[in-house]
Amino acid sequence: MDFKTFLLGLLICFFLSFLLGLERQYRRRFLGLRTMILVSVGSYLFVSFSFLLTGYQTDASRIAAQVVAGIGFLGAGMIFVKRQSINGLTTAAGIWATAGIGMAIGAGMYFIGIGTMLLVVIIQMLLHL
Repeated sequence: MDFKTFLLGLLICFFLSFLLGLERQYRRRFLGLRTMILVSVGSYLFVSFSFLLTGYQTDASRIAAQVVAGIGFLGAGMIFVKRQSINGLTTAAGIWATAGIGMAIGAGMYFIGIGTMLLVVIIQMLLHL
């Protein structure tokens, strides 16, 4: 992966997560723009590195698996249980989906990442009604 390809993927990740974060911020949720951008860009970075390291006899899927586990841990911290009501499940799922979008872009699957982002935004907007 050359620098231009890396930068293009990084900008795509930034833009997609920016759109997802705007939707969450518009609804005044506690997970907003900065968090979505950081999760997506961080996931992109780790998966990009894992593909760069494949030439050094490493297993690229190990890093991706650790991203999924780490984001799951962060998402679990966003779920609140209070008097038989649960808050934060959609937020936790959103951060997990955002990490997946960053990972898809990092693996070079641009159309899958963009399509998933569009689907997540549609789900967030339409099903909220």
